[in-house]
Amino acid sequence: MRIVVLAGGIGGARFLRGLKAAAPDADITVIGNTGDDIHLFGLKVCPDLDTVMYTLGGGIHEEQGWGRTDETFVVKEELAAYGVGPEWFGLGDRDFATHIVRTQMIGAGYPLSAVTEALCARWQPGVRLIPMTDDRVETHVVVDAPDDGGRKAVHFQEYWVRLHASVPAHAVLPVGADQAKPAPGVLEAIGEADVILFPPSNPVVSIGTILAVPGIREAIAEAGVPVVGLSPIVGDAPVRGMADKVLAAVGVEATAAAVAEHYGSGLLDGWLVDTVDAAAVPEVESAGIRCRAVPLLMTDVDATAQMARAALDLAREVAA
Repeated sequence: MRIVVLAGGIGGARFLRGLKAAAPDADITVIGNTGDDIHLFGLKVCPDLDTVMYTLGGGIHEEQGWGRTDETFVVKEELAAYGVGPEWFGLGDRDFATHIVRTQMIGAGYPLSAVTEALCARWQPGVRLIPMTDDRVETHVVVDAPDDGGRKAVHFQEYWVRLHASVPAHAVLPVGADQAKPAPGVLEAIGEADVILFPPSNPVVSIGTILAVPGIREAIAEAGVPVVGLSPIVGDAPVRGMADKVLAAVGVEATAAAVAEHYGSGLLDGWLVDTVDAAAVPEVESAGIRCRAVPLLMTDVDATAQMARAALDLAREVAA
């Protein structure tokens, strides 16, 4: 079975770990979000790609869900001593090495997709990890500018890490996405897939940014295979993160049914909601999307594997 998964950071990475346990013989291709990418200290940092790579490769800080295990922060402390910022973004020493290698390879002319493949040769994640594009795309969030009473756009990482999503988001802008092209292998993987999955990643700044790259949404809609998603909203609230804040910015309610309708029946064939949201099943199905209610909390690998099996079962049901 050939499975394509669109993935953001922590939620996508943890779902993939369960999917691998549920379908150990499957050929899994992951299309990773690069809208969270940021340039810091002269280095290209790819948080979502690295979170997938570290999680599946056994190097992730499990409690945080991001960054490296057994991390130290000597370089960050030394930079701060020189007055070099930003101090709000915590790159660890082990993590720095990944970004140095990536930046050197890009500087030597290698595209991000080739660099990601090279980095994965060390970590052996057990999936094929492809960035959504080799082109530069950065998600920016429009927030209030208290100093002049207007508004300003800040990088998503500043909105999430520095501001902790504590201020209203008025718009979400995938800057550069409209000019980007899918990375080599992305459209081919979609065209050859037997099933396409949307994990419980952020529907706006993770999966939404991937779909903003011209050609990807269209390829998924025309693939002719089941497309099944899992709701990141449980009981009218995100399981983690700030999905409710950015959903509001694009005019979507933070409910399992509203997110399904946001993707739309032209894209989704099936949708899983948590058992606490079982009442939403008829609403989703009335929108033309097959829906089932199952437990959706990724408490451990076994629970996540059960979620993945439910998604694959729904895909088979849709295809029948």
